[in-house]
Amino acid sequence: MTLAVRMLEGREPYDIYTWAQELFEGREYIEAGQVLEYLLEHHGSEPGLGEARELLARSYFHSAQLMRAVDTAHEILQGDPGNSYALLILVRSLQRAGRTDEALAAERLAAAYGVDVSRPGGSAAETG
Repeated sequence: MTLAVRMLEGREPYDIYTWAQELFEGREYIEAGQVLEYLLEHHGSEPGLGEARELLARSYFHSAQLMRAVDTAHEILQGDPGNSYALLILVRSLQRAGRTDEALAAERLAAAYGVDVSRPGGSAAETG
């Protein structure tokens, strides 16, 4: 457990999430992921943490922890199959990992939910 994560003990979930957002916005994706992992491990049963899971998936994606991003996107989709952000992260992570067949299947799933995961102008900026 890192010092940053130890500092989270006893803090309110909102404060923990806010700090994770600040870390993410500062492009400290690994640290943001660690904070979010703590939040979900210790407060995961509390309502309203869907955005925390999405931010965790994004943190994994941006820190090139692609299979963790895929796993987190799958977890989100189990509870919310049409979650457009989770579908986008799933597709992009599989593409970056070179898992083309799985990425194509995920693209078809997204299309079935009416979610456009095509890259406008060839950019994956939507995941940022």
